[in-house]
Amino acid sequence: MAELTHVTHEFPPLFDADSEVLILGSIPSPRSREQGFYYGHPQNRFWKVMAAVLEEPLPETIDEKKAMLLKHHIALWDSLEECDIAGASDSSIKNPVPTDIPALLKKTKIHKIFTTGAAAQKYYDKYQLPLTGIPAVKLPSTSPANCAVKTETLVKEYSAIRDTAI
Repeated sequence: MAELTHVTHEFPPLFDADSEVLILGSIPSPRSREQGFYYGHPQNRFWKVMAAVLEEPLPETIDEKKAMLLKHHIALWDSLEECDIAGASDSSIKNPVPTDIPALLKKTKIHKIFTTGAAAQKYYDKYQLPLTGIPAVKLPSTSPANCAVKTETLVKEYSAIRDTAI
């Protein structure tokens, strides 16, 4: 296994007071940390899937990505604030420290939470669910490591977000 690196979340959650749905990843990948925004790996299908689900053009810039989600009252964050991790391998996570989702909920209208994969779900369920009381819906990961799941299947699964958001 690759060497573990201590990683601290380097950018804030994306939300506004009108956010009604929260999408949680686990912790930003090395590529996302380089870009300073969520789902930054060029092969990650998150933005392609969300654009299809929301029937929007594929956002290219960080500002376009933010605008697309906020337009649909969708917030974006991660389950973990920091951890030790090997590269982008969620299965290698050690010493997890959760984000403060209850504080985020107080600033928004969030009533539905989705996670983008097993690790995000695991850490949300362990650390935040007892505090929020809002069960999260686990969606398949859009990571290139989850290439067995076709993009069409991801769009179908992620449509639950559109059906919840305004």
